[in-house]
Amino acid sequence: MQVKDIMTKNVITVKPEATIRELAELLVTKKISGVPVVDETGKVCGIVSEGDLMRKEIAPEMPDELCILGAVIYYNGLQEYRDAFRKFSALTAEQIMTEEVIAVKAEDEVSKIAKLMHDKHIKRLPVLDDAGALIGIVSRTDIVKMLL
Repeated sequence: MQVKDIMTKNVITVKPEATIRELAELLVTKKISGVPVVDETGKVCGIVSEGDLMRKEIAPEMPDELCILGAVIYYNGLQEYRDAFRKFSALTAEQIMTEEVIAVKAEDEVSKIAKLMHDKHIKRLPVLDDAGALIGIVSRTDIVKMLL
């Protein structure tokens, strides 16, 4: 079976300037766990998940550091700290979204993307056409529905 056979075609999206409150309201009212962020051309520029929004309530942990002769050297976790702080202080979708979006094609086999989602702990994947336009989204729920 292919992704096009199970994907949701009417995708709910937001613009980069959507506020955190608007994002939270959308996820709750539509009962979805994430939403693609699209620019004015309709290109996917990121995705916001419940996990991203939860980062607003979790203070970033300081990266591991080493002090030598009064200098502080960060040796582990600096990028994670920057990402956590960015999400913690975010006000818009653009500021809180995950920018490195993994996407799939409509012709991909469901078994292939199910393994990808499982291995990478991903809950939803945008489906793009050959030009990179958003044509659908596939979630874990879509895959579980196949069992019915």
